[in-house]
Amino acid sequence: MLDESLLDAPEALGRADRRGLLRGAAEAGARVRTAARHATEAGLADLRPDGRPRAVLIAGPGTAATGVADLLTALAGASAPVTRLHPTGVAPAAGALRWTLPGWAGSVDLLLIATTDGSEPGLAVLAEQAYRRGCTVVAVAPERSPLSEAVGAAHGLVVPMAKAPYQEYDDSASASPGALWALLTPLLVLLDKVGLISAAPEELQKVADRLDHTAERCGPAIATYSNPAKTLAAELADSLPLIWTEGAAAGPAGRRFAAVLAELAGRPALVAELPMALPAHGVLLSGAFAAGADPEDFFRDRVEEQQALHARVVLLRDRPGGGLTAAPAARELALSHDTAVSELEPEEGGELETLAELLAVTDFATAYLALASGGRS
Repeated sequence: MLDESLLDAPEALGRADRRGLLRGAAEAGARVRTAARHATEAGLADLRPDGRPRAVLIAGPGTAATGVADLLTALAGASAPVTRLHPTGVAPAAGALRWTLPGWAGSVDLLLIATTDGSEPGLAVLAEQAYRRGCTVVAVAPERSPLSEAVGAAHGLVVPMAKAPYQEYDDSASASPGALWALLTPLLVLLDKVGLISAAPEELQKVADRLDHTAERCGPAIATYSNPAKTLAAELADSLPLIWTEGAAAGPAGRRFAAVLAELAGRPALVAELPMALPAHGVLLSGAFAAGADPEDFFRDRVEEQQALHARVVLLRDRPGGGLTAAPAARELALSHDTAVSELEPEEGGELETLAELLAVTDFATAYLALASGGRS
């Protein structure tokens, strides 16, 4: 059950936030600025590449690396194929994971390594393998980590993972709010330099400003009725979120939202892109998760029973209303089954700005849901 009174108790939220989820989300803008500075100091801003890579390969463990790969795939579009190298192993532990380059990878390809840990022997082996194949290797990892040394030995380029100013909490968990931006920002700088995406310094500054602005709107001191993140957290209490996305950037934002809900708040969620989300999830609106579903006697005593999960549609869009959109059909389908709809749409701006806002609001909402529902705070 969600303790809604906690949402409007900033001091209590601060005491409960032992993992620094809210602080990490609030400091995302600062993390972008620090990461961009680290990228410049590492030499990424001075690169003068001869041309675009044939393909971009991304390797790294956990939710942050998955989110980075997903976001870069969406942002690069048709500029070059972006492929995530999925790890194998007997356990999700640094020493057990292994990555392998595809057989076709060679000197015209770019390998990106992103990790919040830096102690994975498998990534060090991958960097050495890439060096033997002639691939260019760029890594974002904690400073003075074993991986940083291994990539340097393989003649690759290492960007130290950025920490927020005055950071007092550990965000090594790959789903933490700050980890994504610490890993993503230097890679945005790099891919801008090689011509795969547009992420000039002024655009990254706008991203940091949008993250700061969103943190002001979604911070603990802002009451629930005017706080989009607290409102969304309250709406998702005791529900199975069906996250329906529309727009190229909204897809990875929605998938990350589902991933962090599971990892940080312990909440299941399903995600799909419109318009195919409608047939994919439509049966859930009329089955056991329907708003009115109750197979037992209506009058039985439910005081001692756990609240049943009912579906709730979360419509996540990265573009303003108008034009060709499946949103009206999505609303009609949900409301025809008495299913509530939450909508999240960013303010106008560039692609990176709107993406940043979606990520920030959903990160804050996840933090509030985790803290107010007594999750692993």
